[in-house]
Amino acid sequence: MTTRSVYVVDDDLPVRTALQSLLSTQPNLMVFGYRSGDDFLAEIATLEPGCILLDYDMPGRNGLSVLREIGSLAPKFGAIILTGQGATSIAVQAWKLGALDFLEKPCDPAVLLDVVNKAFSQIERDQLAISFAEHARSAIASLSARERDVLTGLIDGRANKVIAYDLNLSPRTVEIYRANLMAKLNVRSLSEALRIAFAAGLIPMN
Repeated sequence: MTTRSVYVVDDDLPVRTALQSLLSTQPNLMVFGYRSGDDFLAEIATLEPGCILLDYDMPGRNGLSVLREIGSLAPKFGAIILTGQGATSIAVQAWKLGALDFLEKPCDPAVLLDVVNKAFSQIERDQLAISFAEHARSAIASLSARERDVLTGLIDGRANKVIAYDLNLSPRTVEIYRANLMAKLNVRSLSEALRIAFAAGLIPMN
């Protein structure tokens, strides 16, 4: 089972201790405590990816300020905001800043553990998506200009003969370029090639 890191950032020692004790009951979690957002941010460059349980109301940077600081580090870190205030406006701000969830203190232990597990699932999905996108961009960059032209034609739904006409090439030459680009992308079907093109940003989302 993969070991996961959880960072409890809360200035209230009894709360921080209780959260660390609860999380430590999980066999695959390594739990670290910080008494302020400033202390956590001071060490963030050296930390393993993980989930942050982040108190909203702390001396120095509050939870939302810390969220702003780590926004560019997603999905290496994903945050769950904890607060005793329960203000809807805080929850909305937290979502906008990239928080994975929002919980009011005191938290039900079972709910907290479930939210942490879901947060890790989201972090891992996002990390896989970024890794695949990087791979896709690298694969697309390996294509020659003509291979990319042919791929663009395929993205637009054009048949080989139409692509050949548009590029002033013979259909046989287009077939060769198509076979070459499929080999470079390491795919066996057009749908797989389109998936890589989409991940690389060649296909607009809208």
